Amino acid sequence: MIIDTAIKQRFEELNKARKEIGLIRMNSGQEFVEDGSWQKWSTSVLSLLLMALGENSPHYQNFKKIHSASVFYPYDLNAAIGVFEAAMEDYKGGYCVNLRKAISGEIFGDFIALAKKSLSEGFKDVAAVLACAALEDSLKRFASLHGLTVDEESMAQVVNALKAKGLVEGAQRRLLDVMPKIRDYAMHANWDKIRPEDVSGVIGFVEQFLIVNF
Repeated sequence: MIIDTAIKQRFEELNKARKEIGLIRMNSGQEFVEDGSWQKWSTSVLSLLLMALGENSPHYQNFKKIHSASVFYPYDLNAAIGVFEAAMEDYKGGYCVNLRKAISGEIFGDFIALAKKSLSEGFKDVAAVLACAALEDSLKRFASLHGLTVDEESMAQVVNALKAKGLVEGAQRRLLDVMPKIRDYAMHANWDKIRPEDVSGVIGFVEQFLIVNF
């Protein structure tokens, strides 16, 4: 799950970067937050929270409120860092499930839209890679949301894990039986073994899967 990994990495980067926010000590001994380093860090945090947790999350709203106000004193900075740490812990701990599902659905939907466009323009192989990437990542994200650890598993293993837990049934289960083979053909450039109707089938499956689960 590339997007998820990138978000977690960015949280870690900004967690380290907060230590670079400077404090200015006056002759009186009073300390003030250095505006340049604060604005650089807080703007990046605001952008990350919007992308990772959504505009309506309390983490984003609380941080935005602090960012919009004038941050002069160390206690203002501590409040901002507290909100940031809460957001980082909640995201990494998997406690923002609904928001992460919504983000996933939107991202995978973009992949599928591009795959459909590529297929309609005659670029079957490009469409196959995009559709299969969206399929595999959405299945792994779905499994993860239901407590399965499948990040390092093959797509066939992910499908089997979902079946074993009863998370895919009926027609969906039967369709998934053929998907790993198409995915392997696409990811190993066996283009002659992939038909346009195979790609169309993957696209249709992912579209329905996203509507139902994301």
